Amino acid sequence: MSTLTRPPEVATHSPVRRTSPRRTGRRGAYKGLLFALPFLAGFLATYVAPIGYAFSQSLYEKKGTGLGFGPTRVVYTGFDNFASVLGDEDFWRSMLRTLVFGSAQITVMLGISLLLALLLDGVAARAVRFFRAALLIPYVVPAVVSTLMWLFLYSPTGSPLLDMADRAGTSVEFFGGLNTYLSLGNLLTWQGIGFNMILISASLQALPRELYEAARLDGAREWRIAWSIKIPNITGILVLTGMFSLIGRLQLFAEPLLLRQIAPESVNMDFTPMMEIFDQAFKTGNYQYAAAESIVLAVVTGVLAFVFHRVTRRKMS
Repeated sequence: MSTLTRPPEVATHSPVRRTSPRRTGRRGAYKGLLFALPFLAGFLATYVAPIGYAFSQSLYEKKGTGLGFGPTRVVYTGFDNFASVLGDEDFWRSMLRTLVFGSAQITVMLGISLLLALLLDGVAARAVRFFRAALLIPYVVPAVVSTLMWLFLYSPTGSPLLDMADRAGTSVEFFGGLNTYLSLGNLLTWQGIGFNMILISASLQALPRELYEAARLDGAREWRIAWSIKIPNITGILVLTGMFSLIGRLQLFAEPLLLRQIAPESVNMDFTPMMEIFDQAFKTGNYQYAAAESIVLAVVTGVLAFVFHRVTRRKMS
């Protein structure tokens, strides 16, 4: 009896579909875009759209009819508002005042923040956490609240500082001339020291400790290590904090506006560019001219921040 042999079964497999790298990259890009959509929507709604609206408003101007006694109407004037802003002495004087004041105040603030960060870098870890939290409290307090607190301390009627000065037989003036800038600078420095100190301290913690040990073995003292090793290696964060502080000073508004409540003769409405824009928009009612001023301020701020970053990075590199 013959036996029939069956041929071996050949396994059949479905062909494997391989996704091309280009298609995989597209899928990853689409997923990334979906994750970024909330930010993009917020950015367009809160930044791009207002800037576009302000620019469109700056191209118009309110003009009266009937020799100024008739109703006003908004007419298209092109770049006439920008030409007026470029020749506005009050606006540019306020910007120059803010830049000169900010350059001195930012230098003092960052110097104190750097000194505190260097001191904390040599303290035990538990103490560092405690002092960091304590020094960060002024930054956590809202700017309006802290300004109101200093407003009470500067008040000529109920200030405990003035009361202590009177008991000591001395007289203290917080406003008038240079004292106005010192009082405002003290307030802004108190607000910003903690935040800048945290950033500088974090940069110091990221430095390799082997550098310090090698310097100590060579006989270097702590001040020499700080000057020759620590500070040269954190120039990046110093430039960054300086640039952010410069942008913040050009946008200075709430603090001098509140201080104006007790010293209107020392803090005018054109004390800073933002106060000048606020006065034009909400006191005078000239929204179109205020929009042109805001665009010019934004451009000047961007240019100065870029130049500051390039110059400081070049000098510190």
